[in-house]
Amino acid sequence: TGEGERIDMALLDTQVAMLANLGANYLVAGKVPGRAGNAHANIVPYQVFEVAAKEDGSADHIILAVGNDGQFAKFCDIAGCPELATDARFAKNADRVRHRATLVPMLEALFKTRRKSDWLSALEAAKVPCGAINSLAEVFADPQVRERGMVTHWSHPAREDVQLVSSPIKLSATPVRSDLPPPLLGQHTDEVLTDVLGLDAQAIAALRAQQVL
Repeated sequence: TGEGERIDMALLDTQVAMLANLGANYLVAGKVPGRAGNAHANIVPYQVFEVAAKEDGSADHIILAVGNDGQFAKFCDIAGCPELATDARFAKNADRVRHRATLVPMLEALFKTRRKSDWLSALEAAKVPCGAINSLAEVFADPQVRERGMVTHWSHPAREDVQLVSSPIKLSATPVRSDLPPPLLGQHTDEVLTDVLGLDAQAIAALRAQQVL
């Protein structure tokens, strides 16, 4: 239309909107939900699970996001417990939600029998939604993160090669600049005072003499 409009977006409004299903649960039923950690309030199993420890003995985790009864049956086959998918307590999601306190501990024990990579490869092959919970070391070693250039190398006075997280904004015509490294403390003080405030060398020297700078 050639006409513009005013966009009004508040951080608080956005956070309230992000309540999604929890907000809807409260508005429809009038019941304030309790804390559930990483678990989904309306779907089971849909949460973070601890898997077998890493080679160095540290804990490891994945998220399982079963979205329907068919996916639950596939998960049970992969986990070696197909009987759970036909158990009257767990066959339907509504039943799994009601019997969450019984089912989840059973699954927690199962997940600890295999490592993260084993679970992910099997679940992804069966199209059961899941994802890795990665440490930062795993994040920056991820092939996709590397391919997307999410680490920028800077030449810096404090160190020959400073590695920092890249901007996620990829612009074809005006790419994000990476020629000016993060400044040292006070590195550009004189430039700012001269170019922005219009102070001359004498005025800057006076400020330093008074220990203002």
